[in-house]
Amino acid sequence: MDWTSIVVAVITALGALFGTYFANRKSASLLEYRMKELETKVNLHNSVIERTYKLETAVELLEAEDKRLNERIKIIEGKTE
Repeated sequence: MDWTSIVVAVITALGALFGTYFANRKSASLLEYRMKELETKVNLHNSVIERTYKLETAVELLEAEDKRLNERIKIIEGKTE
């Protein structure tokens, strides 16, 4: 076995190792970016859910107030007729 084939094998192995290492780093960086974007979207969604809950509560209160006022109007109209 001569030295040139050993040197070529070592260079090939180092090239494969470096290529794999840098590809994995880039993949991890991309994965981290996508996770941050997903987290941002989830936070926006949760914000919408919280606002919807508050709006539903406000609507229920307004409907109850409307019902109460309509009953008072019927009472007042009944007394004035």
